[in-house]
Amino acid sequence: MSMRSHPVVDAAGRCKQAGGLTTMFTARLPFRTALPRMSASFAQIRLPLLAAVLASVLAGCASTPPPTGELSAAQQAVMRADDADADQYAPQDLNAARSALSAAQGALSQRKDEDARRLALRATAEADLAFARSKEAITNAELNQRRAEVAELRRRLQGGGQ
Repeated sequence: MSMRSHPVVDAAGRCKQAGGLTTMFTARLPFRTALPRMSASFAQIRLPLLAAVLASVLAGCASTPPPTGELSAAQQAVMRADDADADQYAPQDLNAARSALSAAQGALSQRKDEDARRLALRATAEADLAFARSKEAITNAELNQRRAEVAELRRRLQGGGQ
């Protein structure tokens, strides 16, 4: 004989267990096990509650991917600034970009993804600033050269007409 007692169902659908305790079934089938009836309020929130628990578990287990895209973009921005002669026209900004890129690569190798992402974005911003300042300096130099040419042409025209 097992330690577990099996329910016995009477004609009214009540379960008679050891010790004289009775429990009501939700269904009146003699071969179903005795379960307490769920309250309507729990039955209504059971599915949304399960979905919320599952979503929170998945969100807790999910991790962000490593910032390889951000690092690649930062490397490209530094190369773009370097190609625009930022070494000559915006050396502080370019050095800051290179330093941030190096720190981002170090953080990535230490698996500090958030720090690597933040530093890569900073490197990209610094490199873009170096690129813009370099382009501005080149454009201003060209503008000054064109102004000097125009002034020379005016001087020749005024001198040649007299």
